[in-house]
Amino acid sequence: MKEKLLVNGREVTAEFTESNIEEILLPLLWKLTETYRAKKKRILVMLAAPPGAGKSTLSLFLEQLSRTRAGLEPLKAVGMDGFHRYRGELLRTYTVRDEREVTLNDIKGAPETFDLPKLESAVRRLLAESVVTWPLYDRTLHDPVEDALTVRENIVLLEGNYLLLDAPGWRDLRNYADYTVRILADPDTVRERLVERKAASGIARAEAERFAEMSDLYNVRTVMAHFLPADLTLRLTSRGCYEIV
Repeated sequence: MKEKLLVNGREVTAEFTESNIEEILLPLLWKLTETYRAKKKRILVMLAAPPGAGKSTLSLFLEQLSRTRAGLEPLKAVGMDGFHRYRGELLRTYTVRDEREVTLNDIKGAPETFDLPKLESAVRRLLAESVVTWPLYDRTLHDPVEDALTVRENIVLLEGNYLLLDAPGWRDLRNYADYTVRILADPDTVRERLVERKAASGIARAEAERFAEMSDLYNVRTVMAHFLPADLTLRLTSRGCYEIV
């Protein structure tokens, strides 16, 4: 099944096998529907995965799928990428990576380049108010866009790299979730996906490879080495499909 989706300001084609849909995605949506109906108030699902594992595309596909099958409670997909610190702040803030002084913009996507208190505040508001707005990250602008989404749905799927990160501050986010999902991925599998995604933004492939090594793959290793347990664990295969672990 193919579906065109707008992911972080860019159109992508999501493609999932019928077996993935029938054996993993639909059962997950039925599980979430039942959880909401038992709780009788909005539930929050957290989907955590390393960069390049397809979490944004999967989340938006689940949103579309939830609206096409009778009986399912519609789901709203939102991301943590809208809580990136603004580019101006990243460019003037320095840190040390591999014994080199670099700007936070050079390692954009690392945990320290997100505004964690702002994210946690937004999560609390999401669970307390029936209608809220949510920011998006636009890859063409290289900055968040505030209040880009309006959330009214009873099931909200929040996706991001570090939602199940076992690190100070980050690990507390899990307490807000009613259900958690994590995706495992082989670093070699995601490397090529990350390089292709970066090159698609218009930069040379060599520069895309340099960025992947310095930032994206470092973040992949951070996520994979410090994952908290989840209610459901999936693995990204070399064919771009998912399997239950």
